[in-house]
Amino acid sequence: MVMLRLVFSAVVLLIIARPRLRGHARSAWLSVLWFGVVLAGMNGLFYLALERLPLGVTVTIEVLGPLVLSIVASRRASAWLWALLALAGVIALGGGGWDDLDPLGVLFALGAAASWAFYILASARVGRAFPRLDGLALAMTAGALLSLPFGITDAGTALLRLDILALGAAVAVLSSTIPYAFELIALRRLPAAAFAILMSLAPATASLAGFIFLGQTLSWLEMVGIALVIAASIGAVRTSARAAREASEPIA
Repeated sequence: MVMLRLVFSAVVLLIIARPRLRGHARSAWLSVLWFGVVLAGMNGLFYLALERLPLGVTVTIEVLGPLVLSIVASRRASAWLWALLALAGVIALGGGGWDDLDPLGVLFALGAAASWAFYILASARVGRAFPRLDGLALAMTAGALLSLPFGITDAGTALLRLDILALGAAVAVLSSTIPYAFELIALRRLPAAAFAILMSLAPATASLAGFIFLGQTLSWLEMVGIALVIAASIGAVRTSARAAREASEPIA
């Protein structure tokens, strides 16, 4: 599914963007390649985590990536208070006992969290280096090529089924092509702090989707954990944005 998601997304974006291949510096191409690696890794680790953890829990752990990025960027001691709040939230996610969560699933989710932090950095860099959706289309193509050997080996003859291909195309458009395109555009127009705050709401959205569409229920302690991580994310981003404004102000 990861391979189909990336391949179909790459095809759609290449048709829409029709990116220019000439006139780009070597550093720009390296940024595209790195973005492609991040896209493939982030999607792969996320789906591996979903095999073992509920959707809301997976996304909550994944959002720790942008949260840590915000804390590091703020360079303020007060930011670590948000880190402690997030830690309390993650502990609560275990429902008081981490034995209920699959350790390997948690490890995959943490890998997806690190990939999400790199995704934000790589997306912003590629968005500056390439016009419109050119950079995203090229990066998605790189990620698709990287995923091909794993997807073909794993799926085999199942890739010849039209229903599987149609499902992969639908997932690609709804969960990759449209969201990533909007995120790239948003990162050009919104302050990084505002964007990160909006992304911090992902655990709540994922928990609601898991409940409505997948029938995945959460204990009250797990819901408290998700709320704590969201609050910590918003607080850390606001602290980081405040620090950036103060650093840019001239000294009287």
